[in-house]
Amino acid sequence: MKKYMVVENFKPGLMEENYKIYNAKGRQFPEGLYYLNSWINAEKNICFQLMESNDPALFQEWFKKWEQFVDFELYPID
Repeated sequence: MKKYMVVENFKPGLMEENYKIYNAKGRQFPEGLYYLNSWINAEKNICFQLMESNDPALFQEWFKKWEQFVDFELYPID
């Protein structure tokens, strides 16, 4: 399974609203997309998530659920 680093840049003023939904519904990953670990820099409104999947297209499906709160960057890890 291939690993990826997802960088979430929270849109101004929306980090709290994002976490309200996260606490109520979870990460809402599609089947086949797996969370490994994450780190938050609250001062900069950024979250780094180490994830893995055999299908990188699943990231776009997941990003669409959160794009109102977050701008995403996706980096494959070799």
